[in-house]
This record gives sequence, C-alpha cells and structure tokens, in this order.
Amino acid sequence: SLRFDDRGSNALGPFPLGDDGGQGGGMSLIPAAYYSYAVNDRFRIGVGVSATFGNKTDYSTTFVGRFQGNYVDLKALNVNPSFAWRVNDQLSVGAGVSFVKLEGDIQQQLPISPLLPNARNRLEADDTAMGFNLGLMYQVTPDMRVGMTYRSKIDFRLKGEATATDAGPATGVTPAFAKIELPDTFSVAVHQQLNERWEMMGDYTWTGWSTFKSLDVRNGNTGARLSNPNYDFRDSWRIGFGAGYKYTEALKLRFGVAFDKTPVPDADSRTLTLPDSDRWWLAFGVRYALTPKSSLDVGYAHIFFDREAIERRTVVGTTPTGQIISGKFDTSADLLSVQYNHSF
Repeated sequence: SLRFDDRGSNALGPFPLGDDGGQGGGMSLIPAAYYSYAVNDRFRIGVGVSATFGNKTDYSTTFVGRFQGNYVDLKALNVNPSFAWRVNDQLSVGAGVSFVKLEGDIQQQLPISPLLPNARNRLEADDTAMGFNLGLMYQVTPDMRVGMTYRSKIDFRLKGEATATDAGPATGVTPAFAKIELPDTFSVAVHQQLNERWEMMGDYTWTGWSTFKSLDVRNGNTGARLSNPNYDFRDSWRIGFGAGYKYTEALKLRFGVAFDKTPVPDADSRTLTLPDSDRWWLAFGVRYALTPKSSLDVGYAHIFFDREAIERRTVVGTTPTGQIISGKFDTSADLLSVQYNHSF
C-alpha cells in the first residue's frame, strides 16, 4: 500500500495542482525456482532463477507530482548457475555467475500546455549484464555454523526509446540510453541449534548503494542529456533475527524480525516513484514435511515503513522549475510466500 499525503505542494505555472494520485501501490507475483545436484559427497552444482530487484508505483495522471513521475516499473531477473565444494567436515565454499536482465518503464506527464493535459513521456529500456557471487560456510561447533556471501555490483547500459504522446509538436520517439549500477552486497549469518526443538538465527547485510547518485538518460543518436534526476543514495544495511521451533517431526514453526536502513538520505533525495524509508519486518512461517523427500514452506511478512517526508523540486528534462512537491508517504507491504521442496 502506498499513499501520498500532500503538505503544501505548489502548482507548476498555469497547470492545475492536481490530486493525491490515489493508491500508488499494487499486487505483484514474483516466481522463483532453484535446483541443485550432488555430483558426489563433496561437490554440488545448481542453478537459481529469481527476481533480485524490483519497484513499481502507479499514480493517476492527475497526480500532484505527475510532472516528476507517476508510473515506474523496474525489475531484474537473475539466472544464477553455481557450485559448492565441501573442503572438509567444517568448511564449505561456493561460487556462481549471475546473468541479470534489467528492464525499466518510467512515465510522467509533460507540462507543455494546459491545452495538452494528456501529454506524456515514456522511457522504456533494458539490458543484460553479468556479475558473480562467492560464499562460504564454516561449522564452528556441532551446533553452530557461520555463513558469508558476497554479490558483486553489476553495470548496465540500458538501451531503449523515449516516447512522447499527445504532446503536439513534441510528439515523437527518441532513441535513448542510460547507465545504471546495481550495488554489491555482503552478508554474514549465524545459525545456532539450542536443543532438539529450538534453533536461532541472525544475519547482517551491507549494500553499497552509495554508487547510485543519479540516472543519466541520454539521446541515443547525439549523446545529449535528456534527463538526470538526482538520487544521492548512501550505503544501507539490514539486520535480522529469527527462531525456529520443531513442533513435531513433520512441522516446524518459524518467527523473525528485521530492521532495514534506507539508502535515501533526506527529503530532497526522496522521489515520488521510489519513496523508500527505514522499515521493520515482522515474519511468521511454517514448514511441513509432506513425505520423507518433500516439504512445503508457507510464510507471511508485514513491513512497517517509517512515515517520511519529501521536498523535491520538479525538473523538466534538465531544466529546474519553481514547483516543489511537499508531503509525506503512508507505506506498508504484505508478503505471502509459498515454496515446495523436493529431493530426488
């Protein structure tokens, strides 16, 4: 759920101020699949297919912030072949290659004339790039293990088109490209078996968002800058704790809580289409063994976002205007996950 509460935004020139944009959030289905094969008792190979990044917001075309952006759909699909090697009874290491396809669809209304209220620009672009990931797991004691994972940054050169519609003489299609970097991440996790029924887990993840300062969009023919919205992200981190309880031989209950630090530093850097803020996660789940070789995981998580402000100037192309969008966001999210596991 995503709603904008206007707190004193001003109109842009002769154009109507607009409304709160309605419900900017929505529902998404995110599939994933993983397969691993034991070559022998020390070596495994596998492949995973999953969405590693995504963001979607959709406000009305009469939204007060429509000239900054009223629709964004960003998604990244990762195909990740990997291997793992058990060095000895305590240490295992692994590595993989990530093939990531990134797609972006960014739209906003154009302030050309009050006589052209439906003037709109749409930027669609995509690219595929590669990265790598490394991991290790160390069995400290029979009841305690520690894992570490590193995922490299991935550089994309998105190519596509900027399409202006219902824009009078500005109507047309322009080839466009933009460079963007998905950040690297480092994670460390600890698992402790307390007794036959109880287990506890903790993890910490650092993400190098500070390399993402702006989105420089350029004309694909001339190289001239079309837009360059500022983000000025900072590195972020996440810490989480969880517990598992073996209720019966077939049923395990799980609980967890986490805190996620936003990379957005202040109200000037926060955007209408990426209104991120600090957030808390509260999660519950169960695993049920259907047969000796198959099980089902069901989980639910609610994300509580801090109610943060935005104070952002509208920039048309590369030209700053006198409009300032001021307000606060009411954001929350509910995640339901279902996973089937089977060993052959």
